[in-house]
Amino acid sequence: MSESKPTPLFKPRAVVIGTSAGGVEALTKVFKGLRPGFSIPILIVQHISPTSDSYLPLHLNRLSTVTVSEAIDKSVISESNAYLAPPNYHMLVEEDKTISLNVDEKVSYARPSIDVLFETAARAYGRHLLGIIMTGANADGALGSKLLREMGGYLVVQDPINAHISTMPEAALQVAGADYVTSLEGIIDFLNLLK
Repeated sequence: MSESKPTPLFKPRAVVIGTSAGGVEALTKVFKGLRPGFSIPILIVQHISPTSDSYLPLHLNRLSTVTVSEAIDKSVISESNAYLAPPNYHMLVEEDKTISLNVDEKVSYARPSIDVLFETAARAYGRHLLGIIMTGANADGALGSKLLREMGGYLVVQDPINAHISTMPEAALQVAGADYVTSLEGIIDFLNLLK
C-alpha cells in the first residue's frame, strides 16, 4: 500500500467510484471540490433503494461543471460526464466504452453492484482506469477492486478512519490492497491533479 500521489504519467481514461452508506455526503463533497473543466468520465455506483427517485443525479449536477446524469443503456461514455447507476440496475462497461444496464441477480446483496461496475470497467479500460472506494457498510467493491488492480488499474481507497462507515474501505483494503489510501479531501486533491 503506497501513500504516493499519482504521477503525471498516470492519465486515466475513466474513473469508477463505489460507495454505500454515507456516500451521498461523500459524493457531494467530491463533486463540489472538482476543479472547473474536469473532463475524465466518471461512473458511479451508490447503493440506493430500488424505489429511489432521481434526486441524486440532479443534486450532483448542480455542484460541478461535470454533467451528471442517470446512466442510460447503450449510451457512449463521454468526457466531462458522470453516470450514476439507476436504482435496481447493474451498470456495466462494454469493451466499446458504452454503458450496459441489466437486472441480473444481486451481487454482494446489491443491485447496482460496485463489483459489477469495477470488473467490467477493468476489462474495458485496463491500466487506464482509476477506481475509488469510499464509505459503505458492506464488502461490495472488494473483488472488483482486486480485478481492477490485477488489470493494471490504479485504486484509491478512502481511509477507513475518516470514512462515515469503515466497512467498505476496510474490505477493499483487505482483499485488494490499494495504490493510495487517503481522506475524502485527499481524494478530491488527487482527482484535481489528473489531466
